[in-house]
Amino acid sequence: MSTKAYEGTYNGEQAIWLQAGRYEAVVLPDVGANLIAFRDIEKEYRFLREPALEEMEAFKERPIVHGIPVLFPPNRYEDGKFPWKGNVFQFPVNEPKTGNHLHGFVHNIPWAVENFSSDGNESRVALALRVREGHSVHEFLPFDFTIRLIYTLNEQGLHQQISVHNEGNVAMPCLLAFHTTINAPFAVNSQPSDYTFQMTIGERWALNERMLPTGEYQALSADEEKMKVGGLSPFFEGMDNHYTSVPQNSRNFMALTDAREGIKLVYDVGTSYKQWMIWNNGKTEGFFCPEPQMNLVNAPNVDLPADQIGLVSLEPGEVWEETARLYTIKITK
Repeated sequence: MSTKAYEGTYNGEQAIWLQAGRYEAVVLPDVGANLIAFRDIEKEYRFLREPALEEMEAFKERPIVHGIPVLFPPNRYEDGKFPWKGNVFQFPVNEPKTGNHLHGFVHNIPWAVENFSSDGNESRVALALRVREGHSVHEFLPFDFTIRLIYTLNEQGLHQQISVHNEGNVAMPCLLAFHTTINAPFAVNSQPSDYTFQMTIGERWALNERMLPTGEYQALSADEEKMKVGGLSPFFEGMDNHYTSVPQNSRNFMALTDAREGIKLVYDVGTSYKQWMIWNNGKTEGFFCPEPQMNLVNAPNVDLPADQIGLVSLEPGEVWEETARLYTIKITK
């Protein structure tokens, strides 16, 4: 199998390209280590929403709805307040309509490329964000830590490994998600109507008018129940919904089926992600975002057990780590 890892550009932006057989992937180190493209070049599939050349400036201003952005800490925090072990950290309120902080601090800043390489079986790149005093993230999260992100491409698809290492001397919060943006359709000759999906959701969290959890669950609709078994359009209704995750057969995943192509795209995210967000831009056909998330939205401000809401604390020296994979399988009839 032909493999390659090299430094190049993507629409004028510095990029690391990975190739392995029929697969190709691109990561943008200076834009939050966003994995901006994952493609099957033989079938002409583009699995992730990519910005066009003329969209690059707008993308860099708001790099959330393309590729796989890293959110740390993810989603919304009421009034920008983040209580933690006797302190309250004040985040900027960057969503005026809700009065909340949204999406954290690492998705739009440069990460370092540690290395990239390839061999006869795969290609890979390792990126890192090292936070210390003086770093832009440290202003809001005053801890010493490193987030490391490794992407590997081989015949089994795109593999993601992420870790957070507490390198300071006090316990730190570890709350993380990916705002993964999936094309539907991803095949050039398919239509949105050719697509259905399945997702390992459990309960739906009730959200208030500020898009913050009330701490209660709300009943699933009949269509939402179908999400658990598949066969539902990702555009069946407008979604900006928050769910618990309930693994099926020990796996936590979203699976998107293209009936015309006879192909299923599987996004297997690992069981450390206890919550899902799902957003489809008001059921606008073309893309949707199944977002694996460690924690409940606004978790530090919610009076529920830490284990239930994914409020993870890393002690000095501890490492949190998880893996995910995107791959395709042929549908057997």
